[in-house]
Amino acid sequence: MSASIDRLMPTAPKTLEDTGLAPELVYQILTRSMHVTGANTGTELASKLGVTFAVIEPIIDILKRDRHLEIVGGAIAPQSYVYRLTEAGHARAAEFSEQSQYVGSLPVPLGQYRAYMDAFHRAAAPQVTRVGVRQAFEHLVLSDHVLDQLGPAIAARHSLFIYGPPGNGKTKIAQTIGAILPGEIAIPHAIAVDRDIIRVFDPMNHETVDGQDPSRTFAYGLQRDHRWVRCRRPVVTVGGELTLESLELGFLATSGFYRAPLQTLANGGVLVIDDFGRQRSSPTELLNRWIVPLESRVDHLVLQSGQKFEMPFETLVVFATNLNPLDLLDESFLRRIRYKVYAESPTREDFINIFARCCEERGLVFDREVVENLIATELEPRHVQLRGCHPRDLIEHALSLAAYLEHPNPSQLEPQLLSAACATYFLSDPSFNDR
Repeated sequence: MSASIDRLMPTAPKTLEDTGLAPELVYQILTRSMHVTGANTGTELASKLGVTFAVIEPIIDILKRDRHLEIVGGAIAPQSYVYRLTEAGHARAAEFSEQSQYVGSLPVPLGQYRAYMDAFHRAAAPQVTRVGVRQAFEHLVLSDHVLDQLGPAIAARHSLFIYGPPGNGKTKIAQTIGAILPGEIAIPHAIAVDRDIIRVFDPMNHETVDGQDPSRTFAYGLQRDHRWVRCRRPVVTVGGELTLESLELGFLATSGFYRAPLQTLANGGVLVIDDFGRQRSSPTELLNRWIVPLESRVDHLVLQSGQKFEMPFETLVVFATNLNPLDLLDESFLRRIRYKVYAESPTREDFINIFARCCEERGLVFDREVVENLIATELEPRHVQLRGCHPRDLIEHALSLAAYLEHPNPSQLEPQLLSAACATYFLSDPSFNDR
């Protein structure tokens, strides 16, 4: 599976026509780049645009013909010449910058992006098995019942609703789904819709794959298309800060180009909507925005000019909430979220296992008797429902207290430390809210 995805990595365009871009757009981006960076060799200019010199050489010739560019040095080959803009060239670049200030790798035409995502969708169907799911989630303590519900949902690559009490790892479950998705994906630096440019690659949400193309040379030979970035399958997580505006194209008026919406950033991967129901936009408004994309796998976006276009929607959307789904959405909306998984609270034995893992992660001595005593003397008298987050949180409280008290053996969690941790973690007077 991974090998078939790897074969989809876009190959470098050999000519200007192969880029699929209008020569005028390449002309503008190259001119702005030279306006910003000053004198460069032909190979350096090609590198900045993510293509070979052969691709931009026709544009170089046009710039020379228009007396917007001059040669100021270099060796005998055109790719080794040092080029810089003339005064007329700088003036022209300034005019272009009033419309858009985009510089960097040449964008990928929307048609090429659609073709790539369509091929990726066909090749990237994960072979989800019980063994694979258990391996991916082995760092979490989950029941077989929950794991066997997650597996088919991931295999279907459809929307998924994870709900249940707070503190039971819904967010971690959602984010771990990305680990099951095989292979890597090519993400364009930017996409061109005619002459409008949408920036897509985002270092905050896209993790690049280490290693450079050994054939990388921007003179005349290049194998991989460096207008695209080779990345791991994205896992984009948003919470209460999510707004309807972030699901649309964001036009940057000062720069003249667009920011891709969240669902486009997550294409080929997972979009986690954490704390669903606590956003400023209502759940109904958010689902209304996604009714068509969730069904058709096609999103509809609108440019400032009013032009509408279709963007691939190859995103596994995972909604995670600790609110009652029936209080958030009606039946028709819930039907469109194909899979629902209840993140149940841990059993007593699960709780002890989670506690043991937390101790191991922190290099602490695990004592089962101490944990059973904690449940019996601290949690049960307080009528605390066991949650998956309690072991981690109580251990962190206890370690902070041990450091404060300059405890002689910080690797040993004593009952007194855990008792004090419970006193500051749980509400001590449940009748407080009635006063």
